[in-house]
Amino acid sequence: MAQTKKPAAKKKSAPAAAPRSRKKRQIYSEGHKRKFLVVVDETPECESALAFAASRAQRTKGQLALLYVIEPEGEAMHWLGVEDVAREEGQTKAKAVFRLFGRKLKTMGFEDLVPEEIVREGIKSEEITSLIEEDEDIGVLVLGASKDPSGPGPLVSSLAGGRLAGVFPTPITVVPGHLSTDEILALA
Repeated sequence: MAQTKKPAAKKKSAPAAAPRSRKKRQIYSEGHKRKFLVVVDETPECESALAFAASRAQRTKGQLALLYVIEPEGEAMHWLGVEDVAREEGQTKAKAVFRLFGRKLKTMGFEDLVPEEIVREGIKSEEITSLIEEDEDIGVLVLGASKDPSGPGPLVSSLAGGRLAGVFPTPITVVPGHLSTDEILALA
């Protein structure tokens, strides 16, 4: 069942201080399972991340979590109910993406793996970070790198190579985009 969280109100920036303490991950505590988080969207590299994460979750008796982020369209969205329509369209698109990736999991041989489906609204990198900090069972973020020679993609660049790289709350696994599904499954 998909869960949805609306964006939080804007907070004023606090002055730079000592890094805040992080909550301990609960992935190995009784009653918890390590979750492999995959951010799903329409990019081709997403399937690589899905294959790797599903295989790792199955082999380690963990859980697969799929996150779909509905990003804001613009500042004028509050006019005449446009924001509500956009939100509803985003929810519909999220359900379609989850169905698509559910079929892909079955095609890859993961019929028994039932992923947790999470929908959030906001800026993608901020929502990923917030979710990981809130859910102590998320142990690994799995991203697929683009095959495009111009770079690995905006998500990999911003999370694994950007300002968050040294302080990210969990390990980030980046799956090369040029690998076939069979090659990824053999590595995972």
